Amino acid sequence: MRTAFSFILVFIALSGFSQKKTAYVSGKVIDENENPLPGVTITILGRQNGIATSDSGTYRIKVPAEKAFALIFSYTGYREEQKNFYLSDNEAEQLTVKLTRNNTTLEPVIINDQKERTETGLVKINPKSAAILPSATGGVEALIKILVGSNNELTSQYSVRGGNYDENLIYINDFEIYRPFLVSNAQQEGLSFINPELTKNINFYTGGFQAKYGDKISSVLDIQYKKPTTFSGSAYVSLLEQGFHLEGSSHDKKFSWLFGVRSKTNKDLLSSQEVKGNYVPSASDLQAYLTYTLTRKLQLELLGILSGSKFRLIPESAQKSSAIFSALFTADLGLDIFFEGQEKDNYNTNLIGLSLNQYVNKKIKLKWMASHYGDNENENFDITGAYLFGERDFDKTSSSFGQIVNPLGAGVYQNYARNVLNIDVYNVSHKGSFAEGKHFIQWGAGVDHTIIHDKLNEWEYEDSAEYSLPYNPNQINLSSVLKSSANLVIDKYSGYVQDNLRIGDTVRDITLQAGVRFNYNSLNKELIVSPRAQISYKPNWQRDIVFKAAAGVYDQPPFYREMRRYDGTINTGLKSQKSIQFVAGFDYNLATNNHPMRITTEAYYKSLTDVDVYDIDNVRIQYYGNNNAKAYATGIETRIFTELVKGAESWLSIGVSQTKENLDNDFYYTYKNAEGEIITAQTTDQVVADSIKNEEGYVRRPTDRLLTLGLFLQDYLSTNKNFKVHLNMIYGSNMPYNIPNSVKYRNALIIEPYIRVDVGFSALLLSEKSLRRSHSPFRAFDNIWASLEVFNLIDRDNTISYQLIKDFANNTFSIPNRLTPRLINFKLLARF
Repeated sequence: MRTAFSFILVFIALSGFSQKKTAYVSGKVIDENENPLPGVTITILGRQNGIATSDSGTYRIKVPAEKAFALIFSYTGYREEQKNFYLSDNEAEQLTVKLTRNNTTLEPVIINDQKERTETGLVKINPKSAAILPSATGGVEALIKILVGSNNELTSQYSVRGGNYDENLIYINDFEIYRPFLVSNAQQEGLSFINPELTKNINFYTGGFQAKYGDKISSVLDIQYKKPTTFSGSAYVSLLEQGFHLEGSSHDKKFSWLFGVRSKTNKDLLSSQEVKGNYVPSASDLQAYLTYTLTRKLQLELLGILSGSKFRLIPESAQKSSAIFSALFTADLGLDIFFEGQEKDNYNTNLIGLSLNQYVNKKIKLKWMASHYGDNENENFDITGAYLFGERDFDKTSSSFGQIVNPLGAGVYQNYARNVLNIDVYNVSHKGSFAEGKHFIQWGAGVDHTIIHDKLNEWEYEDSAEYSLPYNPNQINLSSVLKSSANLVIDKYSGYVQDNLRIGDTVRDITLQAGVRFNYNSLNKELIVSPRAQISYKPNWQRDIVFKAAAGVYDQPPFYREMRRYDGTINTGLKSQKSIQFVAGFDYNLATNNHPMRITTEAYYKSLTDVDVYDIDNVRIQYYGNNNAKAYATGIETRIFTELVKGAESWLSIGVSQTKENLDNDFYYTYKNAEGEIITAQTTDQVVADSIKNEEGYVRRPTDRLLTLGLFLQDYLSTNKNFKVHLNMIYGSNMPYNIPNSVKYRNALIIEPYIRVDVGFSALLLSEKSLRRSHSPFRAFDNIWASLEVFNLIDRDNTISYQLIKDFANNTFSIPNRLTPRLINFKLLARF
């Protein structure tokens, strides 16, 4: 009996030990307006079964104790939330969870917003992705470059479908945005004009856009800043950039405010480049967006942006290398340069915009706008470089490793500039809309008054083997000179009207947009009229597919930079560049293995006339200032949007394209001697007996690139969403580079393919504030993330341009200018 009793006691004790320790979490789930959400699914991360909230939004769930776990709160149309816990045995935790509406890129694709599917060329971008994207420049433009391709990680500039950066429109809350005009090197650039932390919606049109958008040839980036209803903010710090933002509204919701400050320095990034020296780059900006509801039908909006960028460089030396392989010549070439002098640049821009929204009734909405954009730029540099060019020894066992052992050329060059530019753009405009039945009519009109003052004094001197180039025994010549001053006043009148018509029935859905816009420029006395139309059709098929097409006239009146010729003179009679564009494609929604997926494909063709030909050196776009060419751009783009893991958007973009131009009078002569042999530069002592005129015809444009590929990938651990990885990759096939003053070899140099891989690893240091005790010093923070970023993961030496060097025999060699190597960045991001 005593033995049996002992067994019972041991069994009870062991049973108590073997029981799982538990705790409870209870509370309420609400939306952004603090309304209860019934039917919210609550599961423990890693388990299939869970519970749902009651009709009043309340819940109570049994959870494991004395071990880390996470609860997942999910509800259709809302962002999934994860809450992390570590509770003691029998502990009861109270938690109120607020769910926010889903605002990811894939939401309009997978749920119900058809705008992105029916509008030609439209890509909706999630602004929150800009904060997590590993990129040297960061910002919204870094996301765009994944979609359309890039060849320079240091710039926020991008080209779309064969165009250059000047052909892109950018709007923030309907106010047009400009960038500094004198920037010639990406390392001089400051911050992007767009603050991602203030951004609510991003609509990016790659082509075929509607008449309501302005007069540019390539693309539209339409940004809308937030109108907050509750107080919140964020702060971040990294080795490259720092910033914070605050947002909130008054108690009666009539007044809302949005405020952001950023600061950036690329010193660590630039110091890793080939040119060694003292880099002192700095950029900062202040942005504010205020709204005030005057009455039920009137609302005021004020947008203010103040941005400044400074760049100072005292170069010391540079070592550049290149390998040449050919049937006639093979060598490992090197260029050693020793510098004297410095560069000091300042770029300051500002924008102030005031708008009045008038809601006349449910059908009519009006908007009245006034703005001023100011740009003040100063470039000052005087840099002398003494160089030695020749074959470099790459034998690591040699005592002369890294040195130039066979000199082929030597000389001195000097670059000098004192440039000043001031631009003021005053705008008054009106927009309106009228909805009636199946029609949605939009119209607008505006006046731009532009004042431009500049004074440019820029020259370059070259001395090769103690001979100044171009050589003249009687005088010293400069290799290039740009001296000019301009005082221009330009008035531009523009307007548009368009109808958005939805026809069809519940079985077949057809949308049609048709409109026309005009533009008159007082400087060149030119009036342009641009009709545009778009159509989409969703057939009654089992597969969810939408077909769409667009056609229209897209003309681009000249602004400051397009009118400036190579010699500095301004062509005030320059006409608009004109294009007729056609776009056709489809949008297909599908799901594979429970993963949402959307595939879009568009083919396009642009026919351009009155083209103002240009060259690109780094980010400097130098125009010829004449309407002396015709061109075309054609291609096809495919993008795949998906979620490899739930809640983490990813996309793949593939583009195949070609763009070429044909200049007027672009011919050259081939000379022959009496024996019919071609006379070359090395045989100029021979007598010319015959000549042949060669028409160059169509040649590659500076932005021509056959293949572009971009990948944006997000993933997280299957057992813990608080550890994430973000990867972006860009591949672009080769691009042409121009040899100055050469018809025969225009755009004949080749820049090798651009390959760039950046990766970031993120960890959640602190979870939602409602999970922490009231005495926690971090109670005010919603979350804090830490990220480790690796730029240029594969450490590829990408080329951005070439430096042309002459040897002692007057042969010209091209030495590549490289971009940045691998670099590590660390970032902390806190939201509250």
